[in-house]
Amino acid sequence: MRRPFILLALALLAGCATTRVAERTAAPVDVHVVALNDFHGALEPPKLAIAAGDARVPAGGAAYLASAVARLKAAHPNHIVVSAGDLTSASPFVSSQFLDEPTVAAMNLIGLDLNAVGNHEFDRGPAELKRLQEGGCAKHTVREPCRVDRRFDGARFRYLAANVRTPGGDTLFPATALRRFGKGRHAVTVGFIGLTLKTTPTLVVPSAVASLTFEDEATTINALVPSLRAKGADAIVVLIHQGLATKVGYDDKSCGGVSGDLLPILSRLDPAVDLIVSGHTHNAYICDYARIDPARPFLVTSAGKYGTLLTDIALSIDPVRHRVVARRADNVIVQGVGFEGAAGAVPVQSRFPVYPAEPRVSALMARYVAAADPIARRVVGRLSAPALRESNAAGESVLGDLVADALRAGAGAEIAFMNSGGLRADLVPGPGGAVTYGQLYAVMPFANALQVKGLTGRQVRAVLEQQFASGTNTVADPNMLMPSRGLSYRYDLTRPEGQRILDLRLDGAAVADERVYRVGISNFLATGGDNFTAFAQGADLPGGTEDLDALERYVAAAGTLTPPAADRIVRIDAVRR
Repeated sequence: MRRPFILLALALLAGCATTRVAERTAAPVDVHVVALNDFHGALEPPKLAIAAGDARVPAGGAAYLASAVARLKAAHPNHIVVSAGDLTSASPFVSSQFLDEPTVAAMNLIGLDLNAVGNHEFDRGPAELKRLQEGGCAKHTVREPCRVDRRFDGARFRYLAANVRTPGGDTLFPATALRRFGKGRHAVTVGFIGLTLKTTPTLVVPSAVASLTFEDEATTINALVPSLRAKGADAIVVLIHQGLATKVGYDDKSCGGVSGDLLPILSRLDPAVDLIVSGHTHNAYICDYARIDPARPFLVTSAGKYGTLLTDIALSIDPVRHRVVARRADNVIVQGVGFEGAAGAVPVQSRFPVYPAEPRVSALMARYVAAADPIARRVVGRLSAPALRESNAAGESVLGDLVADALRAGAGAEIAFMNSGGLRADLVPGPGGAVTYGQLYAVMPFANALQVKGLTGRQVRAVLEQQFASGTNTVADPNMLMPSRGLSYRYDLTRPEGQRILDLRLDGAAVADERVYRVGISNFLATGGDNFTAFAQGADLPGGTEDLDALERYVAAAGTLTPPAADRIVRIDAVRR
């Protein structure tokens, strides 16, 4: 009688052992993170191409992007769609004219889940950003909300802002998010941290974010990792609006020639981080960071800009050991059916997938294009030749000078300056030299207020010195201001800091240190944007309008406007070399 009991006991023990072994060796769960960044409201195809070997593949467009996302989601049951910031603002006319409401609606249809705030999310201030999240038609800007759809429900996706704090100490939006994938005991949890670059106040109108504090990126991330782990996160993903540059192709994994402001942040991160989805630089890359630092074997990815690429990222997560055991990623070109794209770009269906236009997103775009078209097509004036953003050897551009002249006229000022980063498109006239309102809007989409500052000649000189020595404005990477007609100077970067501006003149006469000049600038610059803090030292004077209005009036009043010659600045150290 004892033998059957012994056999039964052995069988039970064997079963328990098998169960324990199975628990220790459960199959990894593959979680796919579908990522984009720097979409910037590019609802219509942006006429860009991706260089892929010997091919230039046309890419982009929200309706095609929607189909590409849907195809990736259908292929992978465990998925999440994320963005690393600048989803909105600095947008083309069809989106920005309507406060980016159509972009939010399109992303709702596409199925975006999380978006880390970027610097451009703050262009219209935190109240307007919260409206995009929460919905409603409250007016926070010079433009009217809800002009096409009389009801705006806001984003169904969640904004994250881990390093952006309000005066009360809370984050503006949640710092983190948790998502669970898989079924039963072997499901896994992924924790997400979303944040922007800490220098955001220098990239937007500082007064718009004066009530907010932007904290250090690495410190913020590292402080949140333990709490996510404590809440059961098996993997940690960071969505950060800061980025890199590389010298390799859009889908190369080697980190070749990697550089950029994200690097010092990465070097300080908790090794428990598994994936960095980045942005801001508009570059496309997939960097296996273990090649740089084996102690931090995370991937760093970016999908370029304007929805031309999607990053398909797979994290294989062990549900028993609660960690990532494998990572892989590919940048996928968003090539649309029938979309020709940029000049010289040819659809390459044999080598890259093509995606049809998603009907719901197409219908949404059609309604907004129809609403924007009569506004955009209105001819405001004529131009005798193109005015381009491309800078000469001194860092001066024809378009920048033209806009500075318009701001000077609009402000009734003696001097005006335009920041080059505020110029978002070239101004190329159409038939007969016609320039439309839509073209002007594409050049200056931010709706900045034009202000007048009283600056002494010494303060004007200090502003110009800050092109080479203020924050991220350095000798190695100058941030040039475009001057208005009549202002001229030379500069020499081999000279000591504070002594690089030479022969500063206005209408041929030397600028006097003690004389006060009326200087027209945007409110972005007036409060210290782009690290030009010396502007804030000037006295506020009467005058000013919206910068776009000033540009429109200037172009309209000229009849046929001849662009300036971009000869107001001379770099003499470059001449010597």
